[in-house]
Amino acid sequence: MGPGNDTQISRFLLLGLSNKPGLQLPIFGLFLFMYLITVFGNLLIILAVGSDSHLHTPMYFFLANLSFVDICFTSTTIPKMLINIQTQSKFISYTGCISQICFSLLFAGWDDFLLAVMAYDRFVAICHPLHYMVIMNPRVCGLLVLVSWIISVLNSLLQSLMVLQLSFCSEVEIPHFFCELHQMIQLACSDTFLNDTIIYVSAVLLAGGPLAGILCSYSKIISSIHRISSAQGKYKAFSTCVSHLLVVSLFYCTVLGVYLSSAVTQSSHASAVASVMYMVITPMLNPFIYSLRNKDIKEALMRFFR
Repeated sequence: MGPGNDTQISRFLLLGLSNKPGLQLPIFGLFLFMYLITVFGNLLIILAVGSDSHLHTPMYFFLANLSFVDICFTSTTIPKMLINIQTQSKFISYTGCISQICFSLLFAGWDDFLLAVMAYDRFVAICHPLHYMVIMNPRVCGLLVLVSWIISVLNSLLQSLMVLQLSFCSEVEIPHFFCELHQMIQLACSDTFLNDTIIYVSAVLLAGGPLAGILCSYSKIISSIHRISSAQGKYKAFSTCVSHLLVVSLFYCTVLGVYLSSAVTQSSHASAVASVMYMVITPMLNPFIYSLRNKDIKEALMRFFR
């Protein structure tokens, strides 16, 4: 029985992406493949950064942390989905559901803050190159990651505790492949005004804040690059930001797509399908985006496998 519940709710039913039996095996194979690519791809980034002293810089320190968060982010939901398909069981325990909400919020928030920190790192590197190593010293880098983690933990704990106060009148069917916060609140039979308010406030502060920081950093970066006289200098400065810009665009566009699809179509299934983009596709593509355009990462991986 969950805290705050008036009825014996011990588990929930995850409806997944499709109820068609013929699609379960292809879905299992596809998501297993994407999950393994995500884990191995991001692990390679972490190993490359950790094993090569040339990559012991602020930029790659943040990249390794982002790769770690991406592995954790997908691992909160995809393994359970694969187990449910394999065992032909769609149930998830009350505790498991709350854990999914808590950890998915934690790692999504941490991912968001790390992208903002990486934008600030590029701003310092391009706009204040002579003072870069002084400003972005190891203590500051560690502090930025730690503060990002603490804020994300506090937000995820607050949101999870608020869900614990909700009552569910019967065995709840969740039209999703994981326990998504908004879906859970919609399915509650108790008053959710406070939950909705906290979600909107945290979305503005914890999603809008980092996005504003990213936009501010890149506005200054573009202004600084514009003042560089040579075309080669402009290209060299901007090329260090391309990978990060692609990852930021992918992350925010997919998250925005999820909420727009759910708002426009009012379809839970459409929202679930759109969620695959930021829950699975984005973490899977991040290592490729950073490694394919990055000579240092490629060389570090080649040295590692020699």
